[in-house]
Amino acid sequence: MTNALRIGIVGGGFMGQVHAHAARVAGAEVVGAVGSSPDRADAAAAATGALKGYASLDDLLAADVDLIHVCTPNNSHLPVSLQVLKAGKHVICEKPLATSVSDASDLASAAAGRVATVPFVYRYHPMVRELRARIAAGEAGTISTVHGSYLQDWLAGADDDNWRVDDETGGPSRAFADIGSHWCDLAEFVTGDRLVAVSALTRTLLESRGGAAVRTEDLATAQFRTATGVLGTIVISQVAAGRKNRLYLEVSGTESSFGFDQEDPDRLWQGRRGASSVLVRDPGTLSPDALRVNRLPAGHAQGYQDAFNFFVADTYAAVSSGSTPDGLPVFADGLRSAEVVDAVLRSAAADGDWTTVTSQVR
Repeated sequence: MTNALRIGIVGGGFMGQVHAHAARVAGAEVVGAVGSSPDRADAAAAATGALKGYASLDDLLAADVDLIHVCTPNNSHLPVSLQVLKAGKHVICEKPLATSVSDASDLASAAAGRVATVPFVYRYHPMVRELRARIAAGEAGTISTVHGSYLQDWLAGADDDNWRVDDETGGPSRAFADIGSHWCDLAEFVTGDRLVAVSALTRTLLESRGGAAVRTEDLATAQFRTATGVLGTIVISQVAAGRKNRLYLEVSGTESSFGFDQEDPDRLWQGRRGASSVLVRDPGTLSPDALRVNRLPAGHAQGYQDAFNFFVADTYAAVSSGSTPDGLPVFADGLRSAEVVDAVLRSAAADGDWTTVTSQVR
């Protein structure tokens, strides 16, 4: 394909496959893939549909690629992404961007002059963009509260285990860094407001998995205050039986309130004092920003992979054009997320004391 971006993928697991699919939809050529070890190179290529498996990242970077997708465990994001950036390549790195604020800051600094993005892909649901546009237009009036939850059950069983549970591999936070980060990013994205202080508690419900002690949280709750004085609450859990991937965000205002449910992403609830309604993803009624990330006619479900596809397409557009599409989450957003996670952990360690979210991001 003429002028198609040539990309590589590091990691052949579920997320590597999601990235690879989005890359192909965007018209890129998946040149190669690197597995978790040299003998997994061919398996990584087969899983991602890459043209070739490479034994090492060095070999892949030498293969004339434009951009690398980093889909590896959290503790490797820093060295792998730094290697990619130092080689002069653009990068998409899975979230969390890093397992500490310091490492995330180093990556954000190293990304200067390159396109470097983080897949906070829920920004790319059309009804999230519609929510953002309506809040910006003043439809909510004065925002009073923001609240919600992100609930999953994939680690609810005593026999459930994953590399994310291990704090050496996944980092000191699991549930909040893995999924709470999405909720906080979405709340800040749609309101344009920043969390400035949190009071958080965490709990490890299952203290051992696979015969090993667990030092990361299964669930977390937090109160927060924003820069404009909005108050909020959030519940995060990976042990909530029956909930698969239920991110719910509600913004309450003096004129209207809005509720978005990621498991029902084609609808946006709008509540007023006199009446409530459900807004549907209809290209004929969407705001321009929402319409830009709309792919299908009304009534044809659009979901997670579609949102991921738009995120990757925007990243590639930034590489090709040199300009950043509105709402594209970059490494600075990954650093911002690390700062919020750090504040949550510090607050929880102090038994819920109110803790300032220190920020380098402006």
